[in-house]
Amino acid sequence: MANIREIAKLAGVSVATVSRVLNHYPYVKEEKRQAVWKAVEKLNYTKNINAVHLAKGKTSIIGVILPYVNHPYFSSIVDGISQEALRHGYHFLLFQTNYDVQKELEALEMLRVKQVDGLIICSRTISWEMLKLYQEDGPIILCEDAKSCEMSSVSIDHYEAFMLGMNYLIAKGHRKIGYCIGRTSGTNSERRDAAYRDALQNIDASPREEWIFDHCLEIADGARIVKALLSMEDKPTALLVASDQVAAGIVLWGQKNGLQVPENLAIVSFDNHPIAEALGITTVDLPLLSMGQKAFQLIHDCFIGKTTTNQNEQLPVRLIERFSV
Repeated sequence: MANIREIAKLAGVSVATVSRVLNHYPYVKEEKRQAVWKAVEKLNYTKNINAVHLAKGKTSIIGVILPYVNHPYFSSIVDGISQEALRHGYHFLLFQTNYDVQKELEALEMLRVKQVDGLIICSRTISWEMLKLYQEDGPIILCEDAKSCEMSSVSIDHYEAFMLGMNYLIAKGHRKIGYCIGRTSGTNSERRDAAYRDALQNIDASPREEWIFDHCLEIADGARIVKALLSMEDKPTALLVASDQVAAGIVLWGQKNGLQVPENLAIVSFDNHPIAEALGITTVDLPLLSMGQKAFQLIHDCFIGKTTTNQNEQLPVRLIERFSV
């Protein structure tokens, strides 16, 4: 493979001039520029990108760890990241993990060997203890509250968000309340469950485990939930649903099977996805696009040396009242 010294020799210019042309620097005489490109073409030269990264000390690539690429919650965060990455001239590399610790470790190892400049973790399974082993390898930003672990983060208070939904349902007269969630493990899920139980305790009501639905991720899960509800003798009168997509599925399959919203079942969902507006579902607006944008801004501040200490930002939520309660 040709190198820049051979290009310089063939073009009759210095190595420095070849470097300036290849990196698109201005102030190179046009005849020298043309001579370099002719030599590049003749020698069939291709940049060794690993050598370029090594010389620059960076890849201009950030890694983004997320469990699913097709889930609206995570795709909204990624949309925010991509907008800011494009604006600052960065690329990003997605690591879809399906909550597999080994997949998360593969991404962290790429940070360790400098194949990415930093990582944004949208959601994780890996323990704090394991994650901290990689702190010195490059900036890591989490999309969950990481203040107590002394790591940088941008987050939503999922306890506050769930409590907001619970209090709204309670104010509307509901006492028999269940909820649907993507997974029961994880920091955010644990905070949602704590809010659910605290809200019920405030009205002297007891949680019912059969009214808690796990693995609720997409519209099709609504059919499973409707079927389960219809089989119950003692049904909840309201559900908090952690995804607008799942809530939409409950509304649509409920209509087909005689479980009408809100007449038979009240619903408050989360995210404020367009499908919730289309179906008139009351939802808690989670600023996920902003979360992605701010996560990139935090990591970019680390790249340019603007911050050297852990930064933690929490974004506000709001309830949007429609017709499902």
